Amino acid sequence: MRLTDEQIAEFRSEGYLVIPRAIPEIMIDEALRVINHSLGEEGMNKEDLPTLRAQTYCPECREHPAITDLANRSPLPALVESLIGEGNLQPQTRGQIALRFPRALGEVASPPSGHLDGIGSGTNGSAVGSYRRIFTGLAVILLHDLPRPFMGNFTVWPKSHQFFEAYFRDKGHEVLADGQPQVDLPEEAHQITGKAGDLVITHHQILHTAAPNVSPHIRYAAIFRWRHKDVEEVDKDALTDIWREWPGVRAVHSRVHSAAAADQA
Repeated sequence: MRLTDEQIAEFRSEGYLVIPRAIPEIMIDEALRVINHSLGEEGMNKEDLPTLRAQTYCPECREHPAITDLANRSPLPALVESLIGEGNLQPQTRGQIALRFPRALGEVASPPSGHLDGIGSGTNGSAVGSYRRIFTGLAVILLHDLPRPFMGNFTVWPKSHQFFEAYFRDKGHEVLADGQPQVDLPEEAHQITGKAGDLVITHHQILHTAAPNVSPHIRYAAIFRWRHKDVEEVDKDALTDIWREWPGVRAVHSRVHSAAAADQA
């Protein structure tokens, strides 16, 4: 399974792409079984909740084959390599088990507020005042149906990847040491709805978050921060050159522009 030129062009424009039912149902079921077994047997300490929410729930399961197989033994690698080139994707050794629990009965949902990954918060594994660029893109796998907004939906701000490229070229990416930039973005937040098995691929520089969950259900998702083989060498240069690690995207963009120029000749 590979992405079409149309899908790649959409990804370049929007900064994210939804591929419906990309992950087989049997793999979703196995991942849910591992997660729910952990919740029932290992439980959670209340004092650990801020860290679990920021990093991963069920941390003892994040390297379990039922989790990592979602990224390594599914159609996901071929889809990602459509964007970054065959042989450039590093295997995943762990996933983030991303749960969002229902808010208290009667609590009203507030508009979601986004962030860029890698900015230190103190609870996400990095110190306040630090920032990193250690992955190329996100892969978010829905592990159950999300038919409507405000169910803890993965939320993106379309085109924010291009906005921040221009912003960091102007201001310098060092502004991230002061935390998430407070800026006016080109488009409003979009809460992604869908079915179990849907895959969302995003650029590393897309603003994103999880929407508030005012549904009766737990939001289940698995998130992988996948890396181009040159990610450490490129490092923060990708903040101001956002297609540096994306030869598949560059190739489609070049073909589209060449065809458009030929049509006008």
